[in-house]
Amino acid sequence: MSDLRKLARFLSNLQWKDLPERVVETAKLCVLDLIGVSIGARKDELVKNVASSYKSRTKAEDCSVWGMGEKFPLSTAVMLNAMLAHTLELDDVHTESKCHIGASVIPAAWSTAEYLGRTGKEFLLAVVCGYETAARIGMALDASSHRNKGWHATATCGVFGAAAACAKLLKLDEEQTISALGMAGTQASGLWAFLGDGANCKVLHVGRAASNGLESAFLAKAGMTGPEHILDAKDGGLLAAMSDEYDVSKVSQGLGEKYKILSLDNKPYPCCRSSHCAIDSALNILNKDNIRYEEIERIEIGTYLVGYKQCAVSEGCLNPKIPLDAKFSTPYAVAVAFLYGKVTMKEFEQAIINDSKVQDLLHRVEVKEDERFTKVYPKHWGCEMTVYCKDGKVVKATTKDPSGSVHNPLTTDKVKEKASSIIEEHYPEEKEKILESILQLERANEMPKF
Repeated sequence: MSDLRKLARFLSNLQWKDLPERVVETAKLCVLDLIGVSIGARKDELVKNVASSYKSRTKAEDCSVWGMGEKFPLSTAVMLNAMLAHTLELDDVHTESKCHIGASVIPAAWSTAEYLGRTGKEFLLAVVCGYETAARIGMALDASSHRNKGWHATATCGVFGAAAACAKLLKLDEEQTISALGMAGTQASGLWAFLGDGANCKVLHVGRAASNGLESAFLAKAGMTGPEHILDAKDGGLLAAMSDEYDVSKVSQGLGEKYKILSLDNKPYPCCRSSHCAIDSALNILNKDNIRYEEIERIEIGTYLVGYKQCAVSEGCLNPKIPLDAKFSTPYAVAVAFLYGKVTMKEFEQAIINDSKVQDLLHRVEVKEDERFTKVYPKHWGCEMTVYCKDGKVVKATTKDPSGSVHNPLTTDKVKEKASSIIEEHYPEEKEKILESILQLERANEMPKF
């Protein structure tokens, strides 16, 4: 039996009564977190322009888009919600697969459940299936090798998760679920090339992952078949095509023993996760040693190879000029951490990026690969920071696991507070209603509307 078939069998047989209470509660928190950061992006000009473009091409009004007050065809709603989910760079991360799973799985499951008239329980069960699938595909690909070949796991693995979630909502059997996953795999795509020249199409990756996963499930329902050996086929297998260090057994290893949704990072800072360990180190030094901007001569950071390549090599990383550059720049994140004592959405506004002190300090930050951290990645996303002061003082800080990680988690109250504060900014009068509708989803006979 193939590993993909074992996974498909598990997914198609999984029932609500099988889910441990902790899994259900975590799933609701994932949904709350994801919808919170999505609503926070509702005024983003790029996503608004994309929505207007789609609206002009169709008259169908099937499903809602979070915070936009309009309805769109199912596939378009899925795509737009996924784009919103990934815009603020605050969505969850499964570190062992290097995948922002929620950004594709939850939008696909939410709109499909709305379209089909499914209950809150059915939606949450589908979400768990999606997380389980995307995480396992990513682990099989090997996060480090997959990324170092240029692939964006949030997209390449997310499409599998979205397909699994939609397959569950469509009540597909084992064979149909295999086909949905097989077709998802043949559509898996998403490359990091955008980072080199600051293109803003990163949100397209999750948009397509979510909508392609949706279509894969509906096509399987209609009788189209997908390859069972999409992962391990000798000719055209996805794992060998996208990784040099793959292990297909991870797709089915330990199914039902520990759910992958329990192994998520929750991002406290609105920027690339690979810069978070450096932010933590900077804030630690700032608060503990009281080192100020005026005292700093230079800063050295040693981190894992993927973090170095992703946030300290491209022109945008080294010389950030716009918010997208800044969100993928470790030097920038460190500079604002020292200068402002915090890293929030405000610190990525254009005025802050243009601040001469920020630009001065970020150019005194040097990031290098440190094999100590590369060897333990992706289990640990850490770094060591050394600050050299003008008076000769040297201060060090090591962050093994950034705040919000599985090994250094945010409290449940902090996760709720993160979502609540964003929702309140946009819907102060409806905040409590939105929070309650999500945190009590298992009682809902239909999907909430907002």
